[in-house]
Amino acid sequence: MDTTEIIVAVAGLGLIGFVLWYFFGERERTAATVSESGVQEIQVTVKGGYSPDVIVVQKDKPVRLNFYRDETAGCSEQVIFGDFGIARDLPAYKTTAIEFTPDRTGEFTFTCGMNMLRGKLIVE
Repeated sequence: MDTTEIIVAVAGLGLIGFVLWYFFGERERTAATVSESGVQEIQVTVKGGYSPDVIVVQKDKPVRLNFYRDETAGCSEQVIFGDFGIARDLPAYKTTAIEFTPDRTGEFTFTCGMNMLRGKLIVE
């Protein structure tokens, strides 16, 4: 094995590690803030993904997730919370509020309509 082959192999392993970290690594959790009216609220930006993509809320307290879609990509036209029976269209460059009260604890995935963008709602 010559130097070029070693460099290519090391670079390939590095890229594999990066991809695994990017898609499967631990994400930063963001807790919703409680407004004066007692609603747990958080702003989520949709642009090539969800930011934040891991949201922590409390069980049996109303939640308002404000999704601001900062793009026109077809994949992000919709957000789906399958475990809660919620599917909403997200107009480009507008904020769409999704309100519900989680009635059970656990980790629940939310996705785009094409199931390519993913986020996690953690109910404690």
